[in-house]
Formats: sequence, C-alpha cells, structure tokens
Amino acid sequence: MSQPFVEHANVTVRDIEEAVAFLQTALPDFEVRHQGKSDYRWCHIGTQLSYIALQEQTLDTPVERSPYRQIGVNHIAFVVDDIHALMVRMQGAGYRLGEINELHPFRRRVYFFDHDGLEWEFVEYLSRDNLKRNDYES
Repeated sequence: MSQPFVEHANVTVRDIEEAVAFLQTALPDFEVRHQGKSDYRWCHIGTQLSYIALQEQTLDTPVERSPYRQIGVNHIAFVVDDIHALMVRMQGAGYRLGEINELHPFRRRVYFFDHDGLEWEFVEYLSRDNLKRNDYES
C-alpha cells in the first residue's frame, strides 16, 4: 500500500483565469484537468495525481478574512526543484513576494500572494534525507 498524500485542495477565488495564470506561472507543468459551471464556475488544475480545485466566489460582497487569525486556509505549499527560477518567474509576472526563508540548511521557502491576496508557499528541499528535510531544530 502506498503512503497517503493530498489529492486536492479546494480554494475559492474571485477570478478563475487569474488563479490559473498564477498557478501556471509558479508551476508551469500544471495543466487544467477540467472546468465547468454549476451554481459557480470551477476548475481543476494540477497533475494527473494531485490538483487544486478552484471555484469562483458566489457572494456579491466578499467577506474579508484575516489570515492566521480566523478559521480558514492560510496557505498551501508546493515542492519545487528550483526556488530561484520560480522567484524570477513570479516577480517577472508581477506577483507580490511575501516571506523568504533561507535560514534552514536543507530547505528554502518563499511565499507569494495571488490576485486575491491568498498566500502560496513554495519549498525547495536541498537533501533527499527526510530526517534533514523535516528537521525543526536548524
């Protein structure tokens, strides 16, 4: 039996096209798997194994949320091979840079905000050793 993994996360956004553009800038291998419309527009974007389920908001006046202070998703993280290439793509496309964490000897992290102000984390691991990758003491 294989280990469990996250198959998808569902995120509500203001505009599907802007969200797809953000994700494909960060993760060029992500493809739109399917999209449609029921009571709202939706889109699945990712790989054959996992994806982000996007849906457009349905409220005329969105409710403002304070990340890390109220209940809800704060960020979603993706593992990438080259954090610096990702940063060049994202900043070149005009996405707002958040925190950069390069203090750990075995991983680099960077955060970017999409058009909706949602925070997305990207992690590059510098070791294949899971004990080093998952170390919280360094």
